[in-house]
Parts: sequence; structure tokens; C-alpha cells
Amino acid sequence: MAAPQKTRPDALTLEVVDLIGTVVARYHEEYDDAAAEHALTGAQARLLSLLCLEPLPMRRLAQKLKCEPSNVTGIVDRLESRGLVERRPDPGDRRVKLAAVTDEGRRVARGLRESLHFAREPLAELPRDERLALRDLLLRMLGTAS
Repeated sequence: MAAPQKTRPDALTLEVVDLIGTVVARYHEEYDDAAAEHALTGAQARLLSLLCLEPLPMRRLAQKLKCEPSNVTGIVDRLESRGLVERRPDPGDRRVKLAAVTDEGRRVARGLRESLHFAREPLAELPRDERLALRDLLLRMLGTAS
């Protein structure tokens, strides 16, 4: 059976893709700058943000960050030395260590989030119905629309 032919995207689709790429690049640039203001690398800041959601084993952190577990160990070591994360046994499997954010780590992560203005401020200026429409479109693109 022949593979279905893909149609070439139209000019508007290509423009939207380029704009999304520009937004993502600017967001990452600001994120890295904000991380540096808190004496963190971008990877350290992302790991800290992930751990604010829930404690995670190193292997799962590596999957989420798309890097090797040995890299995650080094990142956690540096954050732990600053008192931002801690290692603790996994209650479900005591052989596994979880990385967990400390209260100080939560404070730093909150400061990092609050210093990100690039997307937040322009979005806040949009009317609520436009923000809802944008959210719904993004969810649809991600395949998670309800």
C-alpha cells in the first residue's frame, strides 16, 4: 500500500510555524537569562521547575530533560549543594532515590517564574476570549484538547 502523499503547507501555515519558532526561541533566551540572574544554568532551572511539581527519580528527570542520567546526577549535586533540592528514598521502592525540591528551592523557582515577562505580559494584555482561544488552539495542536 502506498504511503499517503503529503501536501505542501501553505504560506500562512509556514508563517505561523516560523512565528511559533520565534516565540519559543525568545522564551528560551529569556528563561536562560532569568536563570542566570538566580545563578542557575538553564538546565538547573528546568530541573528545579520540574521538581516543584513532584519529587522524581533521576532516571525520570533525565527522560523529561532529554539527557543522560549521569548529567542529571551532576545537576542535582550542584542544586543540592546550594540547598535547593534534596535526595530522599522513594516510599514505593526504597532502593530508588527521589530528587525533591526544598523550601528554598521553591522560593528560587517562584522568583524565576516571576521574572519571566516576555510571554506573560503581552498575553495578559489580550482580552480573555482571545487568551482562551489561543489556549484551546495550543491544546489542540498538542493533541490534548478536551
